[in-house]
Amino acid sequence: QVQLVESGGGLVQPGGSLRLSCAASGTIFWLSTMAWYRQAPGKQRELVASITGSRSTNYADFVKGRFTISRDNPKSTVYLQMNSLKVEDTAVYYCNHRMGSFDSWGQGTQVTVTS
Repeated sequence: QVQLVESGGGLVQPGGSLRLSCAASGTIFWLSTMAWYRQAPGKQRELVASITGSRSTNYADFVKGRFTISRDNPKSTVYLQMNSLKVEDTAVYYCNHRMGSFDSWGQGTQVTVTS
């Protein structure tokens, strides 16, 4: 069973930075596609960024140029570096692991951007 543990969320001012981490266990990590999603109050969960085992990345338009997804396969960890944060980035951020057609989710970490 895949387990995902997120960390790094918190409170930050507009223009600030945060780095999220997601440590995976119970998986052949380097074969998986990892992603970050987010869900703001009253809104649907949306894809933020994804990275394949070969490190091919994909970003939502609203984070391009500001967020960077990366992975450390020996550590079975995926990261999301978030720069130039905006108030509208406030959400619960979820780590996602995909292997074939199977998805696993972390518990989520709150990111709040406020002045």
